Amino acid sequence: MNRILINSLLLLLPFGIMAQPDIKQVLSEIEQNNTTLNAFRNLNEAQKVENKTGIYLENPEVEFHYLWGDPAAMGTRQDFVVSQSFDFPTSYGFRKQIANVQNKQADLDFQMKRKNILFQAKTICTELIYLNAMNSELEKRVQHARQISEAYNAKFENGETNIIEKNKAQLNLLNARKALQENETERETLLAELKRLNGGTSVNFNVSEFSEVQLPLDFDNWFAENEKQNTLLQQVSQKVEMREKQIKLTKALNLPKFSTGYMSESVEGEAFKGIALGVSIPLWENKNTLKLARLQQKVAQEVAADARVQSYNRLKTHYEKAKRLQETLADYTEVLESVNSTLLLKKALDAGEISLIEYMMELSLYYDTIDNILSTNNELHQALAGLYYYEL
Repeated sequence: MNRILINSLLLLLPFGIMAQPDIKQVLSEIEQNNTTLNAFRNLNEAQKVENKTGIYLENPEVEFHYLWGDPAAMGTRQDFVVSQSFDFPTSYGFRKQIANVQNKQADLDFQMKRKNILFQAKTICTELIYLNAMNSELEKRVQHARQISEAYNAKFENGETNIIEKNKAQLNLLNARKALQENETERETLLAELKRLNGGTSVNFNVSEFSEVQLPLDFDNWFAENEKQNTLLQQVSQKVEMREKQIKLTKALNLPKFSTGYMSESVEGEAFKGIALGVSIPLWENKNTLKLARLQQKVAQEVAADARVQSYNRLKTHYEKAKRLQETLADYTEVLESVNSTLLLKKALDAGEISLIEYMMELSLYYDTIDNILSTNNELHQALAGLYYYEL
């Protein structure tokens, strides 16, 4: 077996995926150029301003009354009133706290949208690494098949072989070319999708090797250590906090409301001035609001607990899949070392030790092993992209 070829293939057998510099550069560019993400960014800012709207005192009221008497001898009366209504004072502090939590929630919502877009780009880059590696391998196969076809054409012209063997060699070359063409077509499709994510700017991505990074030794410890980085869990946690503050606000709103102000009244030869005070007794308007707030808090807590379970299981699935794929890659590597190389097969064919059909069957087995290594490698990195989703 050609040891150089084995060592080259082993470079394509990583044990994890942390975005290599080239992928990081692509993701950074997409983060700046993606039009959808820019729209979400502006929407997030608008949402944060909206959350801060309507949390302050109501507008003051100014009234002026001009009344004339009947009969006219009674003269006129003028009233002037300036008043300010307000809820129970503690409610404004709770409103501000809720607005701050909502703004944190808005930032987390934006981060989730950002991660979704970058995850799409990352999985495309991962697939492109696989296709780039396959492209290089298929080009070698076309070149090799062309050499075999040309050799059998020469043999046929010299009467050293028959038309059947010649046609087999030509068909082998045709199949190799078709496989390369299909791979290049798929590659161009993914590059076009990457261009779309990059706001219409083309991305030149020719990486054909994955970086090597170890998987976590223990999933449970890794999950516990990275739980605070999990944007989904942060989101549901913020919703629980917001519902807790909503209960406090609801209690404050169920307390009496007040109004205070200045009032003056002027009639012919007389004037009255003083302070106006008012209170609103909360008897019916806010009925069941506290009960609703508590039920909403309970729902938020249940959603948070469910989200943690779902996130744990989803990431654990990616982790277990990656471990199995690592084992599969190790098996394929061991098999590859026992399969005859193309060089040895070519020598046997040239020496007449094996027929063309035997040569093609052996070569097909060898190619299948390489294909399985590359495709399994791709699956491994796709699984790990999901595992490290919240680190984007």
